[in-house]
Order: sequence, then C-alpha cells, then structure tokens
Amino acid sequence: MASRQINKVSNDVDRKFLSTTALTADTVLTASQSGECFYLDAIGEAITLPAVGDAAGVQYKFVGTAATATTDWTIAATTAKIQGSVTVAGGVIPAANETTITLVVAKFLAGDWITLECDGTNWYIAGQVVTALGLTMA
Repeated sequence: MASRQINKVSNDVDRKFLSTTALTADTVLTASQSGECFYLDAIGEAITLPAVGDAAGVQYKFVGTAATATTDWTIAATTAKIQGSVTVAGGVIPAANETTITLVVAKFLAGDWITLECDGTNWYIAGQVVTALGLTMA
C-alpha cells in the first residue's frame, strides 16, 4: 500500500485568534496586536482602539471570562466609526457611527463575546451577549 503524505498548509485563517491575552488593566491597543483574542476578567477597564487610518485589516476578539462585577468594560474608538450589530438577548442591537462600546457590569457574562474588524475607514462589530442590556453603544 502506498504511503500518503499530508501537507499542512499555513494560512491566515489557521492563525486567526490563536494568540490570547488576559486583560486586567486599562489598555491602548496597537495594530500589531491584530488577531489577538482578549480575555476580559470581572473587573472592567478601559480599552482604546487604534485610529481607523492606522488599522486597516486589524481584527480583535473580546471574550468575557466572568460576569463583570465592579465596573463596566469600555472599548473606545478615537472617532465615531463603529458600525455593525451585536445579538443581545436574542435581539439585534445596531451600531451606526458609534464611539464607545460598554460591556455592562453584572450583565456581560462569561462566554459573551464581540469581534471588531477595521477596513481603514470604519470598525465593524459583531458578537453575542446573553443578557439584555449586557452591551450598549454610544
């Protein structure tokens, strides 16, 4: 019987979100952190996104590891450039020219998640949050 060789192919899809970081303090993200999956603990902090002009092709994922217990997590863009939608408690919450995403204390739970992707003009949000009002945008 002939032996069969399997070639492993490495591509960007295979590497997507393989790098993980636990966030426990205020953080200013950089484009070089693209592809990171950030695990958020129970104590909310402030996260600042890079300017859209510096972030074409950048992707981030944020996952709750515990219910937020003391303060909200906030994710802020430098301009009102967050677009898209998130499913929250089975309903769709739209984002149109938003600046700040708030992951609400006691309502953003372990396993809730959002992703953000930038095309150099806008940030695009998607995600799933279980509890009503677990995520707000302004």
